[in-house]
Amino acid sequence: MITRRVAGIDCGTNSIRLLIADIGEDGRLRDVVRRMEVVRLGEGVDRTGRLSEAAIERTRVALAGYTAEIREHAAEAVRMVATSASRDAANAADFTAMVEATLGRAPEVITGDEEARLSFTGAVATLPAHAGQRLLIDIGGGSTEFVRGTGALVTAAVSVDVGCVRMTERHLRSDPPLPGEIDAAVADITGIVDGALAVADPDREATELVAVAGTATTIAGIALGLPAYDPVAIDGTRLTYEQVAKTTADLAAADHAARLAIPVMHPGRADVIAGGALVLRTVMERSGIDAVLISEHDILDGIALSA
Repeated sequence: MITRRVAGIDCGTNSIRLLIADIGEDGRLRDVVRRMEVVRLGEGVDRTGRLSEAAIERTRVALAGYTAEIREHAAEAVRMVATSASRDAANAADFTAMVEATLGRAPEVITGDEEARLSFTGAVATLPAHAGQRLLIDIGGGSTEFVRGTGALVTAAVSVDVGCVRMTERHLRSDPPLPGEIDAAVADITGIVDGALAVADPDREATELVAVAGTATTIAGIALGLPAYDPVAIDGTRLTYEQVAKTTADLAAADHAARLAIPVMHPGRADVIAGGALVLRTVMERSGIDAVLISEHDILDGIALSA
């Protein structure tokens, strides 16, 4: 039996996503609408410290469409969360004003810690039971969240400034990236990942690694050789380190056109996916966990549940 219809919006550095869902008596979400648009809100933020007018306008167009769908489906509660790019930008007030004018309410610019906890909540709601500690990573455009927990209980969480857009803009400027650019990105990522693991899992207690969001799900689709993006086939896939390492090497060696031609690739991810893959590979290397469970459920589900 349906108890409530809710809507969650997740606005990150690379994409803006919508989930309209019904919450049943069992507390689980049942999707009504799930959408994703790549708007690259955080384009250039790592360099300029500001959101560009063009990026805010791209986001406004997508948000206007989401607002219409929320009204059409009569969601009783709406929560919009903005993450890394909005935290970093000096002109975040311009973004907030746009959202208020478009959606009718202000976005919540949440901390990295809350972002991490929402990601964990959204993912574990659909994962099979695991007796030990889980380490969840949410690789975004501007940041990556590391969360350790048992069952639904979070025991440690940290958000760090390493993501597919940030690493691409900072290091991977050639097409395809030059070996020296890749080495510089890996060195940068390794230092940040080591710092995050020192907070999230200092004693290496986690026995299962879970990865959520578009970088991880796209890598899974590539590793599986899917003819098109299929969230049902991807959700719950377990990839070995060897699969992740091979996919990462292939993506780093390919140019933009070759990445764009991959059947599961969203056009808005083709230019930044190699940077995200390097993050996932590095996390597996530094954590010592040789397999990763891929989940299609993440912070967006957590936002909707919390609405």
